[in-house]
Parts: sequence; structure tokens; C-alpha cells
Amino acid sequence: MTGRPTGILRVALLAGLLALPAQILPAQDAGGQPDGTITVESDTRSDRAIRDRIEDILGGLDGYGDVTVAVDSGIVTLGGTVLDSSALDRLDRLVARVDGVVEIENRVQETTDLGARLTPVAQRFRDRLVQWTAFLPLLAVSLVVAALIAWLGGRIARLRQPWDHLSPNPFIAEILRTAIRLGFWIAAIVVALDIIGATALMGTFLGAAGIIGIALGFAVRDTVENFIASVMLSLRQPFRPNDLVEIEGNTGRVLSLTSRATTLLSLDGNHIRIPNATVFKAVITNYTRNPERRFSFDLGVDAGADLGAVRVLGLKTLQALDFVLPAPEPAVWVNEIGDSNVMIRFTGWVTQQGAEFSKARGEAIRVVKETLEGAGYGLPEPIYRVRLEELPPEEHAEPHAPAPSPAPQPVPDMTPDAAFEKLVDAEKDRGEQNLLSKDAPHE
Repeated sequence: MTGRPTGILRVALLAGLLALPAQILPAQDAGGQPDGTITVESDTRSDRAIRDRIEDILGGLDGYGDVTVAVDSGIVTLGGTVLDSSALDRLDRLVARVDGVVEIENRVQETTDLGARLTPVAQRFRDRLVQWTAFLPLLAVSLVVAALIAWLGGRIARLRQPWDHLSPNPFIAEILRTAIRLGFWIAAIVVALDIIGATALMGTFLGAAGIIGIALGFAVRDTVENFIASVMLSLRQPFRPNDLVEIEGNTGRVLSLTSRATTLLSLDGNHIRIPNATVFKAVITNYTRNPERRFSFDLGVDAGADLGAVRVLGLKTLQALDFVLPAPEPAVWVNEIGDSNVMIRFTGWVTQQGAEFSKARGEAIRVVKETLEGAGYGLPEPIYRVRLEELPPEEHAEPHAPAPSPAPQPVPDMTPDAAFEKLVDAEKDRGEQNLLSKDAPHE
């Protein structure tokens, strides 16, 4: 009696274990087909309800007007045409969500009717045209507001004060004005985009502008470097118009400093354009900054001469010249001993405000040379010893007597060349705006 109930329990337990996987494992999705279990009962009323529900849904959507629906025992058969493949894929997903659908037989195809395909495109264009027509008043308001902001920025930038007062020179003032105009233009664009609700475009615009700016920066690197150097030079003002300077071995009068280059007029009358980046990094010798300038020259006297007496005579000669300044005092000293003479160096100071340096130095050389020769001090040239063998008697000749020294000449005019000064004044007013100013702070 006890064995039969035990056997019945074992059979029931085994049957439960066999049925367990079928209850707990999920149904597999078959690519758009409905999942889940299939009900046992099916009748005509449920098929009609499924069909009506699908037709109602498709009737409320665009592009499914030609789709037919048939339902038999929960199997939905779709026919007809749609406009594109996306509508076809959407149809499968939509029908599979309807309750009671067992299987979907999709026989719908993409239409090849040209008119049916072009009708939605024309409708979209008409809708967009209507949207733009309704959008035009708002766009006009945004453009008017942007124009007013830009106009206001231009008016503020054109004011002479306070920009001329804040900047050390007109070039920096113009940079400030440009920055103000640019700031107002950016504000105008931002406000206009905010009015039409397109502020998201601002990020795209700024990103594209940044990329373009980087590309242009590499392309015009030298130009940008010269522009920055122009700003720094206009602030530092290492020279003034008409100053005599030497830059990278080029000597001349300063004509102008523009946004790209510094222009010199050489003492030969030639224009020299030096890029500002080179000028900013170069060693600049300004001969005009200090009005007093020292000249020097060497003369070789006979090695047997009284060097002390030569020094005293040369010093008195320099001190007697009208264009040589008494302070700082002129000086004379033995510089070196040559092969056939002794080199004496003579120095003196002149003021460049009343005398031209080159003329003064040349005149000092002439006067000292003639004075030493007039006092009997020889200024010998290099002596070479030549050995002659079997020299014929007729070639022996008496040495010529030295030519008498010329009488001292009057001191010529030492003032700067007026014609060259007029040439400098005429040339420095041409071309671009000169960034140099006599009233700007001097370095």
C-alpha cells in the first residue's frame, strides 16, 4: 500500500521537471514577428477586431493608404505598396505590436509610380516654403536688431576719446577701435541667432572659425609676426622719424614705421625696407639719440719722429677746430707700431645738431695731416726693400726732392646738406600711416 503513492509522486515530479523549461525560457524574436504563446481559441470576431485595429492605425499615418490588410486565424497578410523601404520596415514593427497577431505575411512592395514618389517631395517643399514665409518677420526683426548693434559699435569705435587718450599712439588706438567693432559684430550675431532660436549654430560657427583661424595662422605666420612686432615697436619707439640708425648692417635715416616694415633712406638716397620682425629682434644703433658723437682716425708718422711732440701738435690742432667740442675733450695717443711707421689715433667730439658727422671727420683728417706735414713730420707709406742685381749705370738717378706741403685751406661748411634733409622730409610722408610719433614715449 505504501509503494503505490510513492510511485505516483515520482511520476508527477518527473512530469513537472519536463514541463519546467518550456515555462521559464523566453520566446525568441523572429525578426519582426510577434512572440509569446499562441492562444487556443480563435474566431472570426477576433480576426475582424485585429484587422480593424491595424486599418485604423495605418489610416492615421502617411504613406500607408495603398496597404491592404487580411486576417485569418491571427495570421495577418499585408498587401499593396509603400513609398520607400523605411516605411516597409516600420510596417512590420507596427503590426507585430497589435495583440492577437500570430504571424505576419508581408507582401507589400515599394511603389515605382513616379508621381507617387514626387508628391511627398513637393509637399515637403511647400511646407518649408510656408514655414519660411511665416519665419520672415522674425528674421527681419533679428537683422534689424543686429544692424543697430553693429551701427552702435561703429559709432563708439569712431570716437576720438577715450581711445586716443588711452593709447600711446594712433596705431594702438586703431587696434582698439577694430577690437570694439569686432566685439559689437559678435554681439550682433549672437543676439540675432537668439531671436530666431538658432543659438545652437553659434557653437558650429565658432568651431569652424577656430579651425579656419588655426589654418590661416600657419599660412600667414610671417605676416602675423610682423604685425605683432609693429605693435611692440610702436609702443617702444626705439627711434624717431629722421633718426640716423644702423639695423642689421643697413645705415640710413628713418622714414617710417608701418604695420609691415620699417623704411630707411640710406645716405646714398636708396630706400631700405626691413621687416618689422627683423627690426624687433635686431641690434639697433641709433646715432641721433645722443647729439654728441665721437669721430676717430689713424695717421702713421715716421718711426724716428718725436711721438710726444706729434701728440701735442695733433691735440692742439683738434682743439683749434671750431666744430670740435671742448667737452668731452679730444684725445691723441699712440695706437700701434706698424712695419714702417707708428700709428697715432686722433679722436674728437662733434655735435650733430650743427655739423654733419662725415664732413667734420673728413675735415679733421685733412687739417691734422697738413699740420703734421707742415711741421716736418713725415707720414711715410709702407716701405718695401727691392734687391736689384747688375743694375745698368744709366738707371741710377738722384732721388726726387719731396713735394712741398700745400698751404692749409680754410675750413669748409660743416652744416648738414639741406637738399638731403628736404629729401628725407618728402619721403617720410609717403605710403602708409607712420606709426612713429615725436610725442610718443621714447624707449
